[in-house]
Amino acid sequence: RGVRPHIPSSSRAACEATLFDISPAMNEAMTSIESIVALLTALHPKRIDLSLDRMWRILAALGHPERQLPPTIHVGGTNGKGSTIAFMRAILEAAGLRVHVYTSPHLVRFNERFRLGAKGDGRLVSDDALADALGECERVNAGAPITVFEITTAAALLLFARNRADVLLLEVGMGGRLDATNVVDRPLVTAITPVSFDHAEHLGETLGKIAAEKAGIFKPRVPAIVAAQPREALAAIEREAARVKAPIKVAGEDWTATEERGRLVYQDDAGLLDLPAPKLYGRHQFENAGVAIAAL
Repeated sequence: RGVRPHIPSSSRAACEATLFDISPAMNEAMTSIESIVALLTALHPKRIDLSLDRMWRILAALGHPERQLPPTIHVGGTNGKGSTIAFMRAILEAAGLRVHVYTSPHLVRFNERFRLGAKGDGRLVSDDALADALGECERVNAGAPITVFEITTAAALLLFARNRADVLLLEVGMGGRLDATNVVDRPLVTAITPVSFDHAEHLGETLGKIAAEKAGIFKPRVPAIVAAQPREALAAIEREAARVKAPIKVAGEDWTATEERGRLVYQDDAGLLDLPAPKLYGRHQFENAGVAIAAL
């Protein structure tokens, strides 16, 4: 969703012909998934436009894969979303569960955004499977306006619905209320990592407005886990939780995660856990791990 790759000048019709000719085994000339993403970017050069209307339209055309997902944990916030999801995945997989994961952006390969659950450990989606899913989404979208992140998210939901797993860890792309991932009616739990100034041109000029957008993933009667927040952000998050009647548990009030003598000590009403330090580097990872434990 950041820098657009360079695409040789060509007509829209030529781009569409190339995309729709992709076979399940991929065109021999198309050697990487990045080539498909480049074509999609050429077809859909829209700037970010926060709305769920386009997602509802394409999901309906796909047969509503968002209604066929495994139990879902939805994670929003500004900082630490990826780390929190990594901790949850490690814990769940250690317990023998199959875990789907959707994150963004990727570090090296586009496929990193899509992890399919399997016994013992997951695997990144293959180029062929991802190409097929993206191609199917492009066909049913039939040239209607849509952003690349939206069509990518639709492909992810399609893949997750068609492959069995015990849990789906779903990371918000930007904001929350109008983010393309906010189409799951009733997740198991939602989580908000620390909020800071983030995409103010889209989410609002104040920390309170940004936090309210992030809290837009809250659902009625679905528990919400909230990391330690600046006062203004926490007030907005608590107002949103009260509005939709989502029970929340806040770091420092309902649970704590601290470093003590090089170990992670987590405590809530159920008791205390004395755990090894997180493998991810940095004192802030103790807090991220705490959010993961509280959510699970």
